[in-house]
Amino acid sequence: MTRLLETAAHPRTLRRVAIEPLTRVEGHGKVTLLLDDQNRVHQARLHIVEFRGFEKFIQGRPYWEVPVLVQRLCGICPVSHHLAAGKAVDMLVGARQITPTAEKLRRLLHKGQMLQSHALHFFHLASPDLLFGFDSEPERRNIIGVVREHPELAVRGVMLRKYGQEVIKAIAGKRIHGTACVPGGMNKALTVDERDVLRRETTQIIRWCQEAVRVCRDLLDKCEHAPIFGVFPSNFMSLIRADGALDFYDGGLRARDASGAIIFDHADYTRYNRHIHEEVKSWSYMKFPFIINLGEEDGWYRVGPLARMNICDSLDTVFAEHERKLFREAANGGMQHATLAYHWARMIEMLHAAEGIERLLDDPDILGTDLVTKGERSLEGVGVIEAPRGTLFHHYKVDENDVVVRANLIVSTTNNNQAMNEAVRTVAASYLDGQRLTEGLLNHIEVAVRAFDPCLSCATHALGKMPLQVELVDAGGTVVDRLVKGADGQFCDALPTFNYDSGP
Repeated sequence: MTRLLETAAHPRTLRRVAIEPLTRVEGHGKVTLLLDDQNRVHQARLHIVEFRGFEKFIQGRPYWEVPVLVQRLCGICPVSHHLAAGKAVDMLVGARQITPTAEKLRRLLHKGQMLQSHALHFFHLASPDLLFGFDSEPERRNIIGVVREHPELAVRGVMLRKYGQEVIKAIAGKRIHGTACVPGGMNKALTVDERDVLRRETTQIIRWCQEAVRVCRDLLDKCEHAPIFGVFPSNFMSLIRADGALDFYDGGLRARDASGAIIFDHADYTRYNRHIHEEVKSWSYMKFPFIINLGEEDGWYRVGPLARMNICDSLDTVFAEHERKLFREAANGGMQHATLAYHWARMIEMLHAAEGIERLLDDPDILGTDLVTKGERSLEGVGVIEAPRGTLFHHYKVDENDVVVRANLIVSTTNNNQAMNEAVRTVAASYLDGQRLTEGLLNHIEVAVRAFDPCLSCATHALGKMPLQVELVDAGGTVVDRLVKGADGQFCDALPTFNYDSGP
């Protein structure tokens, strides 16, 4: 396994293609490609162009504010940050084991988050590419096109997300940026009425999730690109339970290499920094984590649904476990490396979350009122969970006055950073011919990034009216092709060429 090819040639002798901004993802980023005269990809980079700074914002605040503050990182996955921070502050108050009711409420909250986030990504952001084709008309290839031509599918996506948000609301008070976790437990019990309202819908929700898995699998079977699109070997990492089953909320860290061999297993996540280091690049605000004992060149890895299906030994719900086995059988029992397989894995996880919600709602502990515990205080806490997009790390240090003095967050998309760059390079090398740019061709590259469901800023979103300009420049610096998407979403390509040195 090798890193992206970084050419030593002078950039001015290469052709540069820029895609800015990426669309149908959370946040803002761009892709740049450098091609030589034979159209070989010398460099492919995914740039994160926004700066957030939450690790600094948190410093100076009392630790009990942190689980609420960090939710503002994102409007799609606030629950994930809330829970990871909650687990970290549990350690600060000595709550190494919270009460059974508090833990099950957190798990229920987390499964609601998994359900709504996965439904949002697949039905609203990813399905247009699979339903209509990567090269289809942009005015058709969007959620409006799905609503128009596949109304039943669109409605199910909305209803699945709505149900997940109702689970979140019942526990946290609001669908977005609610409050639930407090140091050592939870701040509200679930009432019988709240439980019953949610429980009445679980059979239908599970059935819809089963259908979503089937639809996704069928779409991938029909997609001519799927077997070869963005296929590359990598390491994988996720949390697993003591028995090797997938666990979204807790467990130990497991990493496998591209062949499936164990790199480390059941590692204590509170000591994650013994296994993972973060590299900094000058051209991106996002860091590049890698597994220490493999080094910077070979230690990068993938996280998220694809990684979790490759990593775990089983799922503890009946329907999802059946689908997981089919997923692994499709790779002849080995590791799935296809980028588009992320979507299939994501739908299996959505089904797993729905089944888990039903099980928790039937658990008598879920209605308990013993919600908070504490123990011997600590000045350092680490919380790790499996967020929808992958493994999420929150690490805090406080002083004797309970004020945060250091914070380190490794969000899921950061863990996937190098892998997304590799996906861009692989797809660009396979599909970019360097002769004439088309919107559909550029969309292939965006499809590769979109499969990871990245939250590029882990906070901001944009819908519509996103201008895009891509230029193809020859070795002499002359623009030989240009494609511009205006704020109205229309493309035009018959623009005057110009030389970068001399201007228009």
